[in-house]
Amino acid sequence: MQSNTPYSIGGEPVLATRAKRIPLPVKLLMPAFLAVGIVVILPLLFSFYTSFTAYRLTDPDTLSHWIGWRNYERAFANGDFWAAFGRTILFLTIALNLELLLGLGVALLLNQVTKGQRALRTVMMFPMMFSPVLVGFQFKFMLNDSTGIVNNLMQTLFGAKSAFPFLVDAKSALASLIAAEVWNSTPIFAVILLAGLMALPKDPIEASKVDGCTSWQTFRYVTLPYLMPFIYISMTIRSLDVGRAYDIVRIMTNGGPGGRTELLWTMVGRIAYDDSRMGYANAIAYVSVLVSILFTLYFFRKLSGARKHMGPA
Repeated sequence: MQSNTPYSIGGEPVLATRAKRIPLPVKLLMPAFLAVGIVVILPLLFSFYTSFTAYRLTDPDTLSHWIGWRNYERAFANGDFWAAFGRTILFLTIALNLELLLGLGVALLLNQVTKGQRALRTVMMFPMMFSPVLVGFQFKFMLNDSTGIVNNLMQTLFGAKSAFPFLVDAKSALASLIAAEVWNSTPIFAVILLAGLMALPKDPIEASKVDGCTSWQTFRYVTLPYLMPFIYISMTIRSLDVGRAYDIVRIMTNGGPGGRTELLWTMVGRIAYDDSRMGYANAIAYVSVLVSILFTLYFFRKLSGARKHMGPA
């Protein structure tokens, strides 16, 4: 006769009985969930907690110094924060639109190529294979006002009398950062939009030609509506990347001159690691995360609207 004890049911250990009740897919996914919890969730919770404290890297005792919403209030009252916020939105808007236009143009041209398209697609993807740190150094040396190749070409070919300080002048420094970002990431748009063009049904395009539509009318009223879901997917992915731009800015200008190219995430890095005010930096970081989430939700709504416009597949 089987006896029931506090540690067994019907002669079988309680833990073994409970383990049998857990579905097999959950058992297989538990190591992944545990890894995500340790690597992602715990640091997020810790950083969110420190955003409500006066935590400084140089003084671990401040980790328990709770100050509530003071870090967030300080950020919203800081003129430098709003300047970096506006600069980030400007940087994101210009870079995304330029990448979209250039990527769409490259995708349309490649879609017309009949021979050597694979080789051209490979060449097109070269810029996105480079690390942003390497791209930052590359553009920094190219635009250097004394030894850079760009100033050398301007003086040799176009007769410029003096070197132009691309990375010292406030306006040209931000434009240089945008140029580096666009060069590095335009292939992402081109690849995704080229995939969309290759997946386009041929019947609507042929019907538009039969109806006497011009090339622009065919693109505007047939091709572009079919491409909109791919465009919004690209915009969603790239808005998250551009919104947290750090590497290129840090390498090329480090936020200078005079903080004129400082973006939100470079501001977070400066406050966290140069000034050691980790609690304040994490508060600004979570505001940046909220902005990225809002951009993502906006593009997802646009994506849903574009898919509804296309109708069921």
